[in-house]
Amino acid sequence: MGLSTHVLDTALGQPAAEVRVRLERGEPTAGWTLLAEAVTDPDSRITGLPLTAPGRFRLVFDTSARSAFFPEVTIAFEVSDPADPHHVPLLLAPFGYSTYLGS
Repeated sequence: MGLSTHVLDTALGQPAAEVRVRLERGEPTAGWTLLAEAVTDPDSRITGLPLTAPGRFRLVFDTSARSAFFPEVTIAFEVSDPADPHHVPLLLAPFGYSTYLGS
């Protein structure tokens, strides 16, 4: 199914378009490997990021244009079944952020 994400600018109450996002896979001995890079569309979404095997992954959001305090946000997560849908959004505010596993 792959991975999707979106970024919402909660200070402005609108989607955060043109945010650069990296998907990386973690290996205990090798560190992090880049799997994909994308930019959020006008509706602040990215779909179809590759999840091909179970493991540890992270999304790295370049939020420097939206938050002086958080120039980058990293969300690490574990995937047990890559066939399941995974949607990991970022809700960004000037001095805080949150995320959740969506559907």
